[in-house]
Amino acid sequence: MSLSSLSRRAVVGAALSGAVVAATAGPARAASRPAPSSGGGPARPVPSAAAPVPPLNVPALRAALSDLEHPQLTAAQLRVSGSAGRWYGSAGVADRETGRGVHERDTFRIGSITKVFVATVVLQLAAERRLSPELPVQRLLPGLLPAAFPPITVLQLLNHTSGLPDEQAPPYDPSCPEAIARHRYDRWTPEQLVARVSHGPMKFTPGTAQEYRGINHVLLALLIERLTGCRYGEAIGRRILRPLGLRHTSVPGNDPRIHGPHVHGYLKMTDGSLLDITEFHQSAAWGEGEMISHTGDLDRFLTALFSGELLPPHELERMFTLPPDEVRMLDGSPARYAAGLQTVTMNGITLWGKTGERYGYSSAMVATRDQQRRAVFSFNPTRRDATQAQVSQRMTEALTKA
Repeated sequence: MSLSSLSRRAVVGAALSGAVVAATAGPARAASRPAPSSGGGPARPVPSAAAPVPPLNVPALRAALSDLEHPQLTAAQLRVSGSAGRWYGSAGVADRETGRGVHERDTFRIGSITKVFVATVVLQLAAERRLSPELPVQRLLPGLLPAAFPPITVLQLLNHTSGLPDEQAPPYDPSCPEAIARHRYDRWTPEQLVARVSHGPMKFTPGTAQEYRGINHVLLALLIERLTGCRYGEAIGRRILRPLGLRHTSVPGNDPRIHGPHVHGYLKMTDGSLLDITEFHQSAAWGEGEMISHTGDLDRFLTALFSGELLPPHELERMFTLPPDEVRMLDGSPARYAAGLQTVTMNGITLWGKTGERYGYSSAMVATRDQQRRAVFSFNPTRRDATQAQVSQRMTEALTKA
């Protein structure tokens, strides 16, 4: 996989979830009502949980949250809710300059959790019969992708089975923190992002494999704009944020700042110093990773989504339906992305949700399907690499440990 500045976040996102999935036996596969598949055989619905949810293990939660050294973090917070118990904790500082501690009111960049909001709006449009998930995106966004590309359905974008080519190499070295800092105010249009995958052969025939790719949701956000006639962020605001009262969640657009009380993100420089990287133009993550929120709002969103407040049953079921058994990740492991959500099973407990990351920020929201356990956590790594998976893994372990 290319390590360009645009595909790098897909690499890290896959590593975050993949490291956790590798420590489990994988999601169970009992039958439930199926949603349409992405091709290659019947879809495989997954049940809500493989075992009863244990009582909250508060000492394990505190231990998982308080380790700020493996890897280096500047802050962490965790909100647990659901019918099996509630708890909130934090560690570290929201602002290294003032020494202020983290508070549950603090917002942060949620990265790829943005994709769940985008997917929800797309599935709302499907429920309104304004699109069909089985329709090729080329018919809905004509002329955007090369004519030589095979048909790619909306559902294949939603569940990351599109097979789109890798992004072209960036104009700077994304492994150099100084270069990242210099380019943090670069601006990208969604059309420029799509153009970076419009050269070279497809990775695989659409619907035959799974590879987590941010560009899939860039196309979906463009589709929202085409069908609604407004910016995708405004569509999210009208359809999700305002109806649910999510006053601390936003799509920042061209504003590189985070307003109001928030956790700062930091990036370790080559000399070992930490640079405040909070102010960062998010257009490189347009449509798939640019939103801001806090743990309370994300818990409310997750509750509403799983409770059927945002989608009718048929479309909601798509979010919990994995591709057919023969569709595998590129490394050969089982597919773990449905139409908007990803799944992980640990200690016999199956969770559904989404991870997200941006420079200086990493987060996740997960829940059992019956909402006995919901959790939102955020942490602030000083490096953006696969070591972040260690934090996600120990958080998930603590959440499911008896």
